Amino acid sequence: MKIIRVATALALSAAVLAACGGGSDAGSASTINIVGFAVPEAANKAIATEFNKTDAGKGVTFKTSYGASGDQSRAVEGGLKADYVHFSVGTDVDRLVKAGLVDETWDKGENKGIVSRSIVVLGVREGNPKNIKGWDDLVKPGVEIVTANPASSGAARWNALAAWGHITQNGGSDADATKFITKLFKNVVSLTNSGRDATTSFLGGTGDVLLAYENEAILAAQNGQGFEYVTPETTILIENPGAVTKAASPVTEDWLKFVISDAGQKQFALKGFRPIRDDVDFGGKVKGAKDESNPFPKVSHLLTLDKDFGGWAGVKDRLFGDGTDGKPKGIVTIAIEKSGKATQ
Repeated sequence: MKIIRVATALALSAAVLAACGGGSDAGSASTINIVGFAVPEAANKAIATEFNKTDAGKGVTFKTSYGASGDQSRAVEGGLKADYVHFSVGTDVDRLVKAGLVDETWDKGENKGIVSRSIVVLGVREGNPKNIKGWDDLVKPGVEIVTANPASSGAARWNALAAWGHITQNGGSDADATKFITKLFKNVVSLTNSGRDATTSFLGGTGDVLLAYENEAILAAQNGQGFEYVTPETTILIENPGAVTKAASPVTEDWLKFVISDAGQKQFALKGFRPIRDDVDFGGKVKGAKDESNPFPKVSHLLTLDKDFGGWAGVKDRLFGDGTDGKPKGIVTIAIEKSGKATQ
């Protein structure tokens, strides 16, 4: 599949690429504009390659823009053309529903709008010199943490929610969790715009620990930039939404069906994401995983957004509120302010 680089005029879009394909009908051309958060870019490219081999995907071209999830959602709201959006958190799709750009039934299907999954892990330096075994080690003096900024990044919200759940879902009170979050962000030395930027910062030598998606660690290893990672006993199942916009080209519905099909989920798995169904056959091995023959091991205490936190509605304002609309600032927002880090 031919790849063409395309420049974007929107500052909120981190990267714009065009991948060749064609239209859903022979002899016609159709383009799907994908706007997404930075982390699944490689997986979406792999899926596009396979989609172009199908009858529905023959000749379909792709124009893609990737960046921080919140920034990308606001860019679409502001006019960035999108047929398909792939964000880190559901609230970034809900913003487009309120703007009249995505149908309110986007999450009513069997997959409930989810197209990719992962978990939060702790990336560490070779040999794990700080002896990081779990969340409690991250708040020790001298441990330097790299994470994305919850103000712009959905990945960062999953990271913070996993840390919060480590306390509240293991017998701790909200007050205990607030103290823990405050200590954690006090140790943050790099607060980046997106999850991908956080990985780049860590790979560049910043910090001792990277709060990251499991698939980011696997993909880095596939690209020859691997780092060790620890799966904490308590972590959260990351569920990323995908949706077709109201103004999308007709072939975009075929694309979404392929993304959530076994063929599409296989490509996600091969790039380090956990498939949205446990019975997806991806060949049993994933290059770059800590154990390639068991790339997605079970987690001792795997939290879920809906079951343990009541969905984003249960935590969005309380943890991540920015203080607008007369609402108080969220606990994580305050913790970042206390740390002296920017909350852009």
